[in-house]
Amino acid sequence: MEADIAKQIAQLPGLTREQLLELWRKLHRRAAPRGIRRELMVPFLAYKIQENAYGGLKPSIRSQLRRIARDLEKSAGSPEVKIQHKLKAGTRIFREWRGNTHEVVVTETGYEYRGVGYRSLSEIARKITGARWSGPAFFRLNGARTVRSGSDD
Repeated sequence: MEADIAKQIAQLPGLTREQLLELWRKLHRRAAPRGIRRELMVPFLAYKIQENAYGGLKPSIRSQLRRIARDLEKSAGSPEVKIQHKLKAGTRIFREWRGNTHEVVVTETGYEYRGVGYRSLSEIARKITGARWSGPAFFRLNGARTVRSGSDD
């Protein structure tokens, strides 16, 4: 099966535009978008062939992509879109703060810092700094800029 799929994909660049359009209709059960360039059809068709053979995106990823698309539509004038990253268990997060390196380990149920379990990064950031911080901002996970005073880092 793998060899057959690889062969189908390898043949795509050699197909005529008409053959690609016909294959598009067959795989997508509808006509290709009007005016789509041949150079775009080839990777889209390759993806569709693989998707049919191996399965598509997980529902959670589809949901996240829909949310991102909605956010982009809402904020057409603003280039900023928040993308939530889901960290996998076992991931280690490091942050240098006032001359000390702090390590947090992502667990199945939250986070571990110095042998103690926490539900949120914000709890850990507060413990480290003594102030109310957004955990993702403190650990620089969300692209948020953190305010630096001369002695903090």
